[in-house]
Amino acid sequence: MESHPQSVSVNMEPYSWNRAGSPSTAFGPTVTSFVQPQPVPNPQDFVLWSFFNAIYCNPFCLGFIALVFSIKSRDMKMAHDPAAAGSYGRTAKYLNIAALCLGIVVTIISIVVLVTYFNSLQVGNHL
Repeated sequence: MESHPQSVSVNMEPYSWNRAGSPSTAFGPTVTSFVQPQPVPNPQDFVLWSFFNAIYCNPFCLGFIALVFSIKSRDMKMAHDPAAAGSYGRTAKYLNIAALCLGIVVTIISIVVLVTYFNSLQVGNHL
């Protein structure tokens, strides 16, 4: 038995007319659906605050460590990893809060100690 390919007729006309009188394609309408992803919240990295704390308010190197975590957070943002960026950002935030609070407390204590020291010197000179 010989095997011959079957002949197939294909309608090459771009449009055919349906019964309603409007043109329709040979393959039917094309439906394209696009699902837009939900926007991912952009986590904060607190780089400027960390830089300020690293320069001016750096007790126990907390400002510098906060700056390192801020830069890691920014790198994770650029790598499109929002979960890691958020984690590093929260750590930088907490370190910045600790550095700023300790820096303010140390500054206030230093001012009080200096004022009391100079007052004691002036009282000693008047006697």
